[in-house]
Amino acid sequence: MLEPDSASRAPESPGTPGSAFGPHALQILTTEHWSLLATRSLVYTESMSRASIFVAALSGSVVALALVAQASDFGPGFVAFALVLLPVVYFLGCVTIVRLTQVNLENARWVQGMNRIRNAYLQLAPELEPYFVTSKYDDDAGVLESAVASMGPMPRYQALVAAPGVVAVIDSVVAGAAAGIAGIGLDAGIAWSLVLGCVTFLVSMTLFIVWARGKVGGFLSGLDPLFPTPANEDDARR
Repeated sequence: MLEPDSASRAPESPGTPGSAFGPHALQILTTEHWSLLATRSLVYTESMSRASIFVAALSGSVVALALVAQASDFGPGFVAFALVLLPVVYFLGCVTIVRLTQVNLENARWVQGMNRIRNAYLQLAPELEPYFVTSKYDDDAGVLESAVASMGPMPRYQALVAAPGVVAVIDSVVAGAAAGIAGIGLDAGIAWSLVLGCVTFLVSMTLFIVWARGKVGGFLSGLDPLFPTPANEDDARR
């Protein structure tokens, strides 16, 4: 038997399907991609549900307070009812913020996984890269490029635009209202009650900001990147 001419064989590189991937790689990658996409959809559904539960509870509490105020003419009964109800609403807001933050971190991990799969797609078919509008890199820059439509620098007010920031502001207003009502119940006067409410609002917002900064620091998904963005591409985006 004659051996085939070794010079006629195409050399295999790490990026070719014959060496880096098995025959079922594309099917497996596609299945995992759709699994991550479905998980992201569930995460967004939960995020909106938790925020809606908080807003619904707050709305019901405001209606209840209005009815009690009308019935008690803002007397001691109203103060007692408000100081029982508003702390419960504030607690619900706090746990909602915690869960929304967890959901955002989970979403970052699923985006990182999809970026890794996209990197594998482009190893299988490098010629398709011009048709991808999301990133194939799984570091911070790559995750943000795939998750956020804007490619420019994030504005300073972005934290207040996101769902956890919105809930944090509303929840701090609830805390300030509870403190102000407590001041009225202690006969501190309208002016001092307003001051107490404003201080409580600022303290609550400060605590939320400090807590959020500790959670957001570090890599977004919690996993070390396998395919970091090259330095020249990262500089080109700035």
